[in-house]
Amino acid sequence: MTIGIANDHRGVKRKKEIIKFLEKKGYKVVNYGTDNSESVDYPKYAFAVGEDISSKRLDFGILLCGTGIGMSIAANKVKGVRCARIDSIKDAKLTRSHNDANVLAISSELNFRKTKRIIETFINTEFSNDERHVKRIEMMSKYEH
Repeated sequence: MTIGIANDHRGVKRKKEIIKFLEKKGYKVVNYGTDNSESVDYPKYAFAVGEDISSKRLDFGILLCGTGIGMSIAANKVKGVRCARIDSIKDAKLTRSHNDANVLAISSELNFRKTKRIIETFINTEFSNDERHVKRIEMMSKYEH
């Protein structure tokens, strides 16, 4: 499984921790983010992950910024991306099982122990394939420009 990770200047430290964590678990991780603390424009990093999600070069994406909100808004501009800004394990499970989300946006300020649990839940939760959820995802996909 290949996971893309991107971050802005506020997520450098957390990104490095997450990469180490994921690689220990055997995942291939592609780094799209900045590696220094100088202010950067986060949309270009979110777009890069989104494009590779859309083209199926990545299985999942993880985006980090101060809140996770800006990155999630930017990623959702890319056709085929279903990015959710998550800060709870329950929401990580629901966004995968109900929305088949393929990108996770998270605050770089969230406790690392919780961050790891959210990521594990997100990656390991299967889409339910319930008819109502499939129908809703198809509605969103058809609406994309």
